[in-house]
Amino acid sequence: MLRVSNIKISINDDKSKILKLVLNKLKIKENELIKYHIFKESIDARKKGKIDFVYTVDVELKDEQKLLKKGLRDAVEVKQPSYIDVKHGSNKINHRPVVVGSGPAGLFASLLLAQRGYNPLLLERGLDVDERTKDINNFWNSRVFKNNSNVQFGEGGAGTFSDGKLTTRIKDIRCRKVLEELVNFGSPDEILYSHKPHVGTDILKNVVKNIREEIKRLGGEVRFNTQVTNIEVENDSIKAVIVNNEERIECDHVIFAVGHSARDSYEMLYSKGVKIIQKPFAIGARIEHPQVLINKSQYKEFYDHPRLGAADYRLIEHTSNGRTAYSFCMCPGGTVIASASNEFEVVTNGMSEHARDKANANSAFLVNVTPEDFGSTHPLAGIEFQRKYEKLAYELGGNNYNAPMQLVGDFLNDKITTDIGKVEPSYKPGVTGTDLRECLPEFVTSTMKEALVSLDKKLNGFAMHDAVLTGVETRSSAPVRIVRDEETLQSVSTKNLYPCGEGAGYAGGIVTAAVDGIKCAEKIIGNYCPIVK
Repeated sequence: MLRVSNIKISINDDKSKILKLVLNKLKIKENELIKYHIFKESIDARKKGKIDFVYTVDVELKDEQKLLKKGLRDAVEVKQPSYIDVKHGSNKINHRPVVVGSGPAGLFASLLLAQRGYNPLLLERGLDVDERTKDINNFWNSRVFKNNSNVQFGEGGAGTFSDGKLTTRIKDIRCRKVLEELVNFGSPDEILYSHKPHVGTDILKNVVKNIREEIKRLGGEVRFNTQVTNIEVENDSIKAVIVNNEERIECDHVIFAVGHSARDSYEMLYSKGVKIIQKPFAIGARIEHPQVLINKSQYKEFYDHPRLGAADYRLIEHTSNGRTAYSFCMCPGGTVIASASNEFEVVTNGMSEHARDKANANSAFLVNVTPEDFGSTHPLAGIEFQRKYEKLAYELGGNNYNAPMQLVGDFLNDKITTDIGKVEPSYKPGVTGTDLRECLPEFVTSTMKEALVSLDKKLNGFAMHDAVLTGVETRSSAPVRIVRDEETLQSVSTKNLYPCGEGAGYAGGIVTAAVDGIKCAEKIIGNYCPIVK
C-alpha cells in the first residue's frame, strides 16, 4: 500500500477531484489502481482569503514496486496498522467475567470479551438508552430527577449525551479498533479520517444499542437497573459482587468501569480496603456564544460555507496566580445540559447532535484544581469539594434545578445578571441570573476573569458582554484514582479487580476510555481460556 500525502483541493471543489489528483501525482492511469481510501482529512486556513482541504490517501496499485523505484514525492510505502488479537491463555476461568458500568470502557471491554468467547456479564445501574432518554427529557422539561437514570448513569455512560468527540492524544493501535467498531455499529465513515472526528448524541444512542445487541448475540448478558452495591473480598482477591443490596454473583474477575460520577461506588470500594488516592481535576462553568460568532472568528469570510459546518475552538491561558484556565469539551452548535447525578445538586455539561446545527456554541471554561485545594488528605476529599459547589449552585439557582447564570460582561464587572442579552441560554430546565462568585471558589473566578480578557485577543468576541456563563461544571474528570498495577491492571490492593476507564482515573474521553476497556479485557483473555458452552 502507498500513502500519498499533500492532496489539496479548494473549499469549492468536490471530493471526486481527489482521485484525479492522486492519479496525477503518481503519474498513473486509473486502470493501474486497485482501490483507494482517505486516510486523513484536514483544513488549511493559513492563507488569508483562502481555505483548502488537505488529504492523505492510501492507495493499492497493481505494481507498487515499479512506482516506488521512480522516487515520487509525497508517496511512501506503508503497512496498514491493524489491531492484533491477544492470544488467549491456558488457565481455566471458573466464572464469566463481570463488567460493571456500560460507558465506553465497560461497553468495549464487554464487546471484546464477547467476541473472544468469554460470555461477559455487563451490569449497569441505570436504564437502557431509550428509557434513559425519556427520563432525561422529563428532567430537563419537568424537573423530575431520577438518581440512577440521568446524564451520568445509564447505557452508554455520560458520553452518550455529549458532542461525541473522538479526538485523543494517545498513540495506540486500539484507537483504530475503537473507531472501526463504532463505524461497524452505525457511526459515519468519516470518523476514520476526520482530523476532529465526532459522532453526536443522536447517532451515539443507536450505536450503543447496537453494541449491546452484539454483546448479547455473542453470548454475553446485559442487565440494566442493576447496581453493584458491595463486593466480597477473600484473601485480598475479589470473590463476588452484591447487586441491588440483595443478589450475590460469584466472580473471578471484575472490570470496574463505573464512570467519574459513581460516588457511592467509590465510597463502597474504599470501605472494602481498595486503594484510592486523590487526583487533580478542574471546575468552572459553561460558556455560550452565538455559533455564528465562532464561525466568523475562525473562518472569516467563509463562515457560512456549507463545507465547513460549525467551527470549534480550543483555548488555554496561564494566569498570573499560577493557575490555568482552558476550554474543554467544546460543543459547536450544541446545548448546555443539566447533568446532575444526585438530587439537590446542579451540574452542567455540553451536548451536540451530529449536525451541530443549534444557534449557540458552548464549552466548559475550567480552572485547574489540585488536591491541595481540597482542604483534606482523605482520598475522597475531591468528591466533597465537588459536592460543595454543586449544592451551592442548586441553592443559588433557586432550589429547583435552575442553573445559576451570569453574562460575561456582568461577571467581569461583579454585577448580578438581571436580564439576558443577545445569547439565549440553552440550559434546561432554566437559568437564574446570579453572581457566580457565590457558587465557585475565589481562585476559580479570579482566574476565569483574567483569562477571559486575554483569550478575547485570541478569539475575537470570546469575552463579549452578552456571552453566557452557566454554572457549575465540575465533572470534567474523576476526582480520584483507583490505584492499579501497571502490568496486570489489577487493583494494587484487591486481586482480579480491574479499575478501568475515566471513573478509575485512567482515561479522559470516549476513545481513551474505550481503549482502557479493551486493555483490561485483554488481561483476562491473555491468562484464561474462553468459556466452552
